[in-house]
Amino acid sequence: MKRFRDYRGLAEADRGAAVAMGNFDGVHLGHQSVLALAHAAAAELGAPFGVVTFEPHPRSFFAPDAPPFRLMTGDARARRMEKLGVERLYELPFGAPMAALPPEAFVSEVLAAGLGVRHVVVGADFRFGKGRAGDAETLRTLGRTAGFGVTVAPLVSDGEGDFSSTAIREALAAGRPEVAARILGHWHRIEGEVEHGDKRGRSLGFPTANMSLAGLNPPRFGVYAILVDVLTGPHQGRYRGVASVGVRPTFGARAANLEVHLFDFDGDLYGAVLSVALVAFLRPELRFDGAEPLVAQMHRDAEEARAQLAGAA
Repeated sequence: MKRFRDYRGLAEADRGAAVAMGNFDGVHLGHQSVLALAHAAAAELGAPFGVVTFEPHPRSFFAPDAPPFRLMTGDARARRMEKLGVERLYELPFGAPMAALPPEAFVSEVLAAGLGVRHVVVGADFRFGKGRAGDAETLRTLGRTAGFGVTVAPLVSDGEGDFSSTAIREALAAGRPEVAARILGHWHRIEGEVEHGDKRGRSLGFPTANMSLAGLNPPRFGVYAILVDVLTGPHQGRYRGVASVGVRPTFGARAANLEVHLFDFDGDLYGAVLSVALVAFLRPELRFDGAEPLVAQMHRDAEEARAQLAGAA
């Protein structure tokens, strides 16, 4: 997959894709339906299969002081897109200039002149242009004039509700990763690089890989059974484990992070990129009166996590 950070100055070979367009935070089943239609259009036209998205997320620009809301980083989204067969990923820089473009200018300058798109697929609730003035039907009309086709994908739902990033956030806030997985079509994952921590876990007999949650929507604080893919470094592979999400109240920490303990593992993961799948919520975050009761609970957590993961894949 080729990844582009702008729509200007592209080589001709990198233009002319059939694209899915949207924010795609989480890449849930609704997003995947949009991607599938774009993939089919690309095959029919003999064009590259592409995605047009925005980085940073427009919500970060319009509400910079809002609590973190993203389900995944841009790099994690890119990895998911590549797994789904995307050949061209256009991450349009979103800031004041992009936000000021009216719908007509966005279509003519970005999609037509810049990317040279041949077909665009969007969800039925897609909005674009200054003040969110354009919708899917606006795009269809402007695309006809600009020389590309537009497909509007219907919203996807099941008997329990619409598939949306908001619904995923609500499920994670409630400590229900299984509900998030139903909407996503896969386990919710937190991806990032292992950072140096205070190394307290090793002294307690539970060495952990520490990962930042900065910029991400935090799930409910507590302990989870997890599946872990080590994506880089000498220990690449899939592992099972248990993780704590929160602020470590027993030790007076403040910044939330993710602490990952891999079962039956002995190695150095510093600097490696991990993809941590939340499989089951085991218990809320607790404060313990010292290390001894904490370690006893950690052993119980590990035993329960192993049981929860017995049939997970």
